[in-house]
Amino acid sequence: MQQAAQARYDAIRRGQPERLVSGSDDFTLFLWEPAESKKPIERLTGHQQPVNDLSFSPDGRYFASASFDKKVKIWNGKDGKFVATLNGHVGAVYQVCWSSDSRMIVSASKDSTIKVWELANLKNAKETLSGHADEVYALDWSPNGQKVASGSKDRTIKMYVRYDKRVLG
Repeated sequence: MQQAAQARYDAIRRGQPERLVSGSDDFTLFLWEPAESKKPIERLTGHQQPVNDLSFSPDGRYFASASFDKKVKIWNGKDGKFVATLNGHVGAVYQVCWSSDSRMIVSASKDSTIKVWELANLKNAKETLSGHADEVYALDWSPNGQKVASGSKDRTIKMYVRYDKRVLG
């Protein structure tokens, strides 16, 4: 299993240096190559409120940032260039998570919803998953990408079946 994980990691890197991204309460992000330099390679701006969460896509091509400004932003994973802003939440966005195939993103918000976004169409959310009675703090995809699990301030955990707004608990 460790060899398979290492092979996937090596395939993603393709000889490129490992990258790290950090976000801050001063609304900025920094892109780093920690093995190459102790200084960031790029300072990224665009959020209007503190950054809550960051997540690289599994293929390493992009990363997403979530912010109190109610936005999710997509950035190029290699050079940090801005790609798109995902609008739709009416409350702070607490967490973002990529599907294992790097084609979809889910975002959890203070507005008690989860938004599902397709990388191929970033203008509008593909789906809004509701069911929580309060802020959604945590979420993740199932390994096969068919379900999304979420945890909320309402003290419930929900499981959503992809393309079917049915809640499993």
